[in-house]
Amino acid sequence: MSLDIEEQYDKIYRYCYFKLHNREVAEDITQETFLRYLKNYNCITTASALKCLYTIARNLCIDEYRKPKFETIDESILDKASEDNMLMNITVRMILNKFSTEEQELLLLRYVNEVPISVLAEIYGISRFAVYRKLTSATNKFREELQKEDYYG
Repeated sequence: MSLDIEEQYDKIYRYCYFKLHNREVAEDITQETFLRYLKNYNCITTASALKCLYTIARNLCIDEYRKPKFETIDESILDKASEDNMLMNITVRMILNKFSTEEQELLLLRYVNEVPISVLAEIYGISRFAVYRKLTSATNKFREELQKEDYYG
């Protein structure tokens, strides 16, 4: 199996951050995900390893989400990014907030973390074709929203 742990670690972290919106907690969950994976699983293929990692991370995020929490401001959003990048980030977040949680998660996993469609099908327990249809629908919906905001030609 040729699973690049460093690359997957970053992708699992992004996934956890997307779910929890808290840098420190996402780091903890990512670390716990890999500890559990390395302790309890011996996957032969990359696809099965990815499925295990995302399933563990998803379950840990759900557990964390169920815990009572206090609202804090994430200092990382106050970066010195350019005005255009900030505007685009705000627009993308605003658009994604209109999407269902499943659509947001699918777009993140496929296009940000580059998870193969076959692995997504295993994670969600649906066919590759169903994943493809959902991704196509979400992508088209995203493009339409960007066009409404005059960001996409």
